[in-house]
Amino acid sequence: MLFKKKSTNESPAAAHLPEHGPLDENGREILLSLKNVDITFGKGENAVRAVKNASFDIYKGETFSLVGESGSGKTTIGRAVIRVNPCAAGEIFYKGTRISGKIPRTLDREVIRNIQMVFQDPAASLNERATVDYIISEGLYNFHLFKDEADRVQKVQTMIEEVGLLPEHLTRYPHEFSGGQRQRIGLARAMVMEPELVVADEPISALDVSIRAQVLNLLKKFQKERDVTYLFIAHDLSIVRFISDRIGVIYKGNIVEIAEADELFNFPLHPYTRSLISAIPIPDPKLEKNKLLFSYDPSVHDYSEDKPEMVCIGHGHYIWGNKKEIEEYKAIREKGIPLKSVTILDENDPRLEAQKEEEIKIELEAPVHDTGSFWYKLGSFFLPIFGLIGGAIFKKYKHKRNAKACIHGAVAGLITLGAIVALFGIMLIISIL
Repeated sequence: MLFKKKSTNESPAAAHLPEHGPLDENGREILLSLKNVDITFGKGENAVRAVKNASFDIYKGETFSLVGESGSGKTTIGRAVIRVNPCAAGEIFYKGTRISGKIPRTLDREVIRNIQMVFQDPAASLNERATVDYIISEGLYNFHLFKDEADRVQKVQTMIEEVGLLPEHLTRYPHEFSGGQRQRIGLARAMVMEPELVVADEPISALDVSIRAQVLNLLKKFQKERDVTYLFIAHDLSIVRFISDRIGVIYKGNIVEIAEADELFNFPLHPYTRSLISAIPIPDPKLEKNKLLFSYDPSVHDYSEDKPEMVCIGHGHYIWGNKKEIEEYKAIREKGIPLKSVTILDENDPRLEAQKEEEIKIELEAPVHDTGSFWYKLGSFFLPIFGLIGGAIFKKYKHKRNAKACIHGAVAGLITLGAIVALFGIMLIISIL
């Protein structure tokens, strides 16, 4: 699991993938392996190091979930696995064969064939000008994975039915489907290639809650029937807990903790992992209201001299920290007492009141010039149309007080104008009669 930094000179890649990957010390087949991967965007002073020294293994047949907040580098890693994002340093191995950097064309085609991706946005990932039949068949055409036209049609129809759609849907276009149906099409497009590894990039985040369970059940169904391995990318720990074998937590490009699902939830040692778990909503509104959030403060780490590294503390639990932190984490884990990340407070607890005040403070924070001036209200009163436009612009840039003044002034102006017009109309009718 821990790897030494390799030199920038890449070893030559094999021309083909082996039938099986290497085995770890426990006899598990390692399907995918990232070793000290760095991914950088931009050059020179504008360079952004999106992923830093990422190392982990994914075993055949498991679901490995990568979780973290937006912008932490989850999707960047997923796109590097399918060879979209190049690695600035480090290497990615599939079945023990390097697939990052420059590789032979024959190997590149085998990687495309064996590693598929289900994208987050089911609308943007489908060609709106192609029929569903062609979208699902495109990979079959490119790799000629059918004997004849009848075989292709049979494969496509079988797949579209397996994802819960009907054969008559094949002649339609993506815009004719709902978000959940489009995601099923994207899943069918990936699975018809019979891949060994699927990178699922937040495949349910854009779907309704009632549809999410159906898509997750589909993923588990394919895993059971076809022995598919998943790299599941998500930001919602409440979901990945029940579908993952192991979970990796990533924060600002650094993987800070890796463990089996139950191990991670029972012993969330890194403070960032604890903050993610504490943010999971509780179905009971009363309990949720009285929940004390665990906030992560990166300043608690002092890495000025004692540099951090990823270390296994036993129980298959890897964690990122310096020597002092690792010793503390080991001591906590060896006690064997599950850690409580969620605390429900009494309604009169001063900590709860302080948390509410902090939330109100954040909510009320506004730009310096967001004063809600009377002149905005007066101007909007006499020019209500411009007031409504101004209110929309202020709202977009989070000038809440100014937006409120403009909208209130404009509404009052429109009501007054309507009353004047109505009164004038009544007087006109009376004069005519």
